[in-house]
Amino acid sequence: MAERICVAQIGAAHGTRGEVRLKSFTADPMAVKDYGTLESEDGTATFRIEALRPAKSHLVKSHLVAQLAGIRDRTTAEGLANLRLFVPRERLPATDSDEFYHADLIGLAVVTTDGHAVGTVVAIHDFGAGDILEVRQQGRRDTVMLPFTAATVPVVDVAGGRIVINPPDGVFKE
Repeated sequence: MAERICVAQIGAAHGTRGEVRLKSFTADPMAVKDYGTLESEDGTATFRIEALRPAKSHLVKSHLVAQLAGIRDRTTAEGLANLRLFVPRERLPATDSDEFYHADLIGLAVVTTDGHAVGTVVAIHDFGAGDILEVRQQGRRDTVMLPFTAATVPVVDVAGGRIVINPPDGVFKE
């Protein structure tokens, strides 16, 4: 299991006083402020959220606006764009039996309900209509996207290192 979990990503600067747009990856987006100090992916920088609010834009409701400690001007905020923020796993709540941290699914083997190995999970995406698994096909470079629903993914066995899928006909090419 991953030792650190990505909980947010900084987007563009917001305004002139150092605020940034923030995309939260937590179940409750506002909970990202409750996990304490956030670290950059390489661990060389840390950030503390001083203030957090939902964006007021009617165009983009999927992000928050954050004031990070020590960031007080637009130029500094612009330099943080696209930075992913992590916390140690032990700061996060335990998951329920039907919940998973995306980081724990990356790298799991993917097999069909009849036991045929088809590939490996390389990413989980959410484009607004629910989670989607991206699976790299065994022995191939291309990937396949599958809805992460109970019908398509009836079994997730993190401890066993595999996901069992019931893919729609014709998704995986021989």
